[in-house]
Amino acid sequence: MADALLSQRLGAWLVPDAAERPAVLRRYARLVVAQGLAHGQVDTTDDHAAVAIWYSRPATPPASAVWMYDLHRLLGAHATRFGLLHAYVDAVHPHTAHHYLAHLAVAADRRQAGVGSALLAGYHRSLDVVGLPAYAEVSTDRPRDGLLARLGYVPRSPILLEPGGPVLWRMWRPPCAGRSGDATGDELPARVRAERTAIPFRGALLLTASPRSP
Repeated sequence: MADALLSQRLGAWLVPDAAERPAVLRRYARLVVAQGLAHGQVDTTDDHAAVAIWYSRPATPPASAVWMYDLHRLLGAHATRFGLLHAYVDAVHPHTAHHYLAHLAVAADRRQAGVGSALLAGYHRSLDVVGLPAYAEVSTDRPRDGLLARLGYVPRSPILLEPGGPVLWRMWRPPCAGRSGDATGDELPARVRAERTAIPFRGALLLTASPRSP
């Protein structure tokens, strides 16, 4: 997971210091995997070439100051941008029942082998059986050309991370049976901009931000 973030513009935005970036992203990856094991479902291939972290979301989760505390405790001075990312992602999270693909990572040398598709296939089939949609965010400039798009996810309005950050595209996969779970209107609010001036560890943002992962 840390290697996947290192290869994306998102990783550079989260940790601008290139020298410190690998260690900080590795600490963050350990935290989100631990949260996934405790509160969600972590799926991996047998050789750990790919990992997916899922959460069942019957509704928007409650606020979690503990998550912000853990970010600050583990990441120190680098925690602010991670907290900002989580706060803004959670602010526009769908309010309808769904399952959330919070994190997906595939080893660079296995991305052309269909490993990611195979890892997600079983989970998607289980969602289709019960008629539930799936939701994710991806950091890309071409959301209609990536893995999730090929698996039935449709791009919605993006989250714009500022200053100078990448675009996060919100991706929605309606259940195959009936497609009635497709989200429109209030379920996926208008795009937002993550401003540098926001301070996620104080005041309103701390109280409204919930963990991206749990």
